[in-house]
Amino acid sequence: MNEATLTLSQLRYVNKAYWRSPASAFFALVYPLMFLVIFTSIFRNSTIQFGAKSVNEATYYVPAMVVLAVITVCFNNIAVAVTFQRDSGVFKRINGTPLRSAPFFGARILHAVLVSVLLVIVTSGFGRAFYHADIPTGATLVRMLVMLVVGAAAFCALGFAISSVIPNADAALPIVNAVILPLLFLSGIFIPLGNNPPAWMVWVGRVFPLKHFLAGMQASFLGSPFDWTDVLVVAAWGIAGLLFAIRFFSWEPRTG
Repeated sequence: MNEATLTLSQLRYVNKAYWRSPASAFFALVYPLMFLVIFTSIFRNSTIQFGAKSVNEATYYVPAMVVLAVITVCFNNIAVAVTFQRDSGVFKRINGTPLRSAPFFGARILHAVLVSVLLVIVTSGFGRAFYHADIPTGATLVRMLVMLVVGAAAFCALGFAISSVIPNADAALPIVNAVILPLLFLSGIFIPLGNNPPAWMVWVGRVFPLKHFLAGMQASFLGSPFDWTDVLVVAAWGIAGLLFAIRFFSWEPRTG
């Protein structure tokens, strides 16, 4: 069997395993909607200054929660799951089978991308139904899908990369949260940064991929100019994460 056929075959097993865990699947679907309801309730009937125009808070938070959903599935979940499976010996046993590494990890990335597309549909549909948020159409929708696929794949690669430096399963969740939570705040996911944020916040946003991913999604939902540089920055981080994971990924459990 060639690599593509093996990847699709492995994808079926990954998908079955994912949906056979109702708690994980339910949490992935509800998590962004829960925060969307919380933030729109806190800032109800208010507007947010976005660039040169004012937008309703629900309209602002729909793309923000879409990004949160993708980060959760593609970065947080993969990093934690990979670490636990590595330390429980699952990867060691898989490494002893004829299944090659490329289809194994390719199926995981492809599955996370597909789940991300589902979460975008659910989150944007929820925002449209209950908060009258705008939904991308036409060429805007195409650009959003490009950013979504690139972003989801890139954060999957970064999830594999960070799992390579996590010492053991007990440290997985604290390390992942320590990395991603500050960036969620500094990139404007939870709280808008306004038009004049501190210079160091602007610098952090430009260096790391999360702000660029958010900018691409906001361009689709909020009508701001779409910058292909954001796609390139996110893709570059994804490639760097993939190369790091290939170099340092371990199939063996760690005791440290």
